[in-house]
Amino acid sequence: MDIYTGGLFETNCYYLEEARLLVDAPEGAADWLAARGYRVETLLLTHGHIDHVWDAARIQKEHGCVVVYHPDTAPMVTEPDFFQRAGFPWRVEPLEPGTLVEEKQSAFWGGVEFEVLEVPGHCPGSLCFLRKEDGILFGGDVLFAGGVGRWDLPGGDRELLLGGIRRKLLPLGDGVRVLPGHGPATTLGEERLHNPYLQE
Repeated sequence: MDIYTGGLFETNCYYLEEARLLVDAPEGAADWLAARGYRVETLLLTHGHIDHVWDAARIQKEHGCVVVYHPDTAPMVTEPDFFQRAGFPWRVEPLEPGTLVEEKQSAFWGGVEFEVLEVPGHCPGSLCFLRKEDGILFGGDVLFAGGVGRWDLPGGDRELLLGGIRRKLLPLGDGVRVLPGHGPATTLGEERLHNPYLQE
C-alpha cells in the first residue's frame, strides 16, 4: 500500500497496488499516480467533501476507472456549483455518474473484500471501508488519532457521528487499524481507550 497526502487540508489517499484501487482523491493525487506509474481501476470515495474529491473527475477520465460512493455523495461530485451554493469558494469538476453503494457486509473491488459501513455526522453519506482480510479500516473523516471529524459543516451532526463510531466502528475490535483522511494511522483500541471524544 502507498499513501499520498496533498492539498490545502493535507488529505490522505491510499493506493492498493495489487487491486489497482485508490481510496479518496485529494488535490495532487492525479499527478502523484502518474509519477508513480500507478493505474487505477476503482476509486472509492469515503465522502464528498472537496478535499477528498478534488482530483476525482480527472482520475476518472485519465484512468477510465469505476468511482464508488454513497448516494448522498452524488450531488457533491456531480453538481459543479454544489459547494458554491453552500457558501464555499470552490467549484468541483463533475464526475460522470459512478457506482452507488450503501452499507453492506461484503463488497468486492479489485479482488479485495470489504465491509462497507455508513457513519454519517461529519458529512452525509460518509462511508468507512473495512478490508476484511487484515482488518484495515479506511475511515475517511469519521475517526482520527485523538479526534473525530468536525460536525459544524452543512449536514454535520455531533451525536450522529459519535453514536455511529460507538455502534459501528468500535465493535469491529481493538486490533483494527484505522487509516484516516487526515493525520497518522491509529487503532480502534487506542481510540476507545484514549480518544477524548469517546470518553464522554
